[in-house]
Amino acid sequence: MSNETKKDGANLFAAALADSLSATIAEAAQSAWPLEVVSSDSIPSFDGTPIHLRLTAEGALRGECFIEFYESQVAALVSTILKRPVRQVGDDHIEVLTKIVSTALMPTATILEEKYGKLSFKVDCVAGLAFGGMFVVPIVAHDAPSAMQILLYFGSQLLDMLSSGAESGTLGRQDLPPVPAYNLKMVMDVELNVSLRFGQRQLPLREVLELASGSIVELDRLVDEPVELYLDGKLIARGEAVVVDGNYGLRVTEIPQPIASHFIN
Repeated sequence: MSNETKKDGANLFAAALADSLSATIAEAAQSAWPLEVVSSDSIPSFDGTPIHLRLTAEGALRGECFIEFYESQVAALVSTILKRPVRQVGDDHIEVLTKIVSTALMPTATILEEKYGKLSFKVDCVAGLAFGGMFVVPIVAHDAPSAMQILLYFGSQLLDMLSSGAESGTLGRQDLPPVPAYNLKMVMDVELNVSLRFGQRQLPLREVLELASGSIVELDRLVDEPVELYLDGKLIARGEAVVVDGNYGLRVTEIPQPIASHFIN
């Protein structure tokens, strides 16, 4: 796989993250933070202590990407959001940064799903990393209230999957060969995670940061509307919430399409 193909895949991911992160920061800071992907040939050096967040992709894309910030940049960003000066970055400030990135990854996943398929991300803070030989893409904020440079370091597995999608045009599940129905018996004993959704709600980051014990979040579903059952992010059934021996349960009232079709197609 050529370096140009790898560059195309990495830049596609970086551009989606830059757009989402810019919008998320602007909402939280209540001021514009335009971010853009720039050439890796012009990466300036920074003095100071780096802060690294690890993004773990699951689903249609798998692998890791690391985001590198610097303490001085994080302090300026968090100061703008919290409306108070931050002289030394602590764990609570890194937690704010992690929430910002986590919030931005939701629209990032939505953008990438159009090309690659259903995916999700997990974010955690890591330390003691060395990035020798990893593919790097810079994202910078030139006209923001505080100058910022973010470096994305791509693990080989994620970079290969991004590049394969950029090369073939798509990597989504819709392009995989169909699975014959008679082969389902081979996976009948495989354990799967299902989730029950009572509703959802989109919140600005500043409201997320204000959540505390006792807070009430209003969902988008009325109390008499059916709840939804999801398998690997796909809706497979609707029904009524019940209590069975002290545990929540679901009485299925509707199956939009045969569940086997989610595996066959």
